Amino acid sequence: MTDATRRTLRIKPDHEQMITVPGGRVYVRINGNVNGVRPPIVFIHGGPGSSHWYFLNATSLADERAVILYDQLDSGRSDHPGNPANWTVPRFVSELESMRSVLGIKRWHVLGASWGATVGLEYAVRYPRVLASIILQSPLISTPVWLRDARLLKDGMSPNERQLLYACDIPGAAPKAQCDAATDAFYTRYVQRADPPTAIAAYKASLPRSFSIDVYEHMWGRAEFTATGTLKDYDGTPLLKCLDGRRTLFVAGEFDEAIPSTVEGFARSVPHASFRQIQGAAHTVMNDNPAAYLSVLRPWLDKHDRR
Repeated sequence: MTDATRRTLRIKPDHEQMITVPGGRVYVRINGNVNGVRPPIVFIHGGPGSSHWYFLNATSLADERAVILYDQLDSGRSDHPGNPANWTVPRFVSELESMRSVLGIKRWHVLGASWGATVGLEYAVRYPRVLASIILQSPLISTPVWLRDARLLKDGMSPNERQLLYACDIPGAAPKAQCDAATDAFYTRYVQRADPPTAIAAYKASLPRSFSIDVYEHMWGRAEFTATGTLKDYDGTPLLKCLDGRRTLFVAGEFDEAIPSTVEGFARSVPHASFRQIQGAAHTVMNDNPAAYLSVLRPWLDKHDRR
């Protein structure tokens, strides 16, 4: 993080509230004025089951527009009814639209990361008229493609780590401690390369839950490279043709588990869409290299503020 990013980071929200959505209430925090001249931007976290903390660096954008961070139902500071009936793609999409309606926002930029980009993609297809732009960062577009890339990344690790990562997909085939160590090695390389600064780490620690394992395992599986949950057959590639490419930006980190060449390939399949790679970042792009990411987002948002 640069000194400039650190100075403009806003740990405390200007406004926060619980918003009723299908299934319960979600926590929403806002920096800036949602009724300002420029359309706000909302960030959709990944997981499923993660929380909004790793987008805190994006609050630096609040000097120009409102920045909206939220926790999906059963995540972070939101209600946790723990009902798997809520854990479906359509409900998470309707959750986002309910928030927009309650906040009275006519148009906004939508940025989804990882699983959040799945929600963002589906939302963009269903509600194109309310979009100033859509940013799909490190996106889960297709689970089969994701798992294909995960195999490539696993195969590039050390022989011992590779052997363990494959063995650990079979219950009881390897000691849990060894599986955890091999998984951590994968995550350090491809998911999060940098520790968050002290203020963000403390904020994360203050959350009632920063990661909801029940949601993650139900929808995805035990680890990033293994899909056994309800998303195991997800394929959103047919939706790409429905996007307005001129308002669509794909982003990936240089060391992303969502391999940059794959994400760029998705961008090429959408006429007039754009792609940017963020150097030095893995999957948690806003955490790993916020200055570079913000330098991409600011001009993109400015360009697409107007219809």
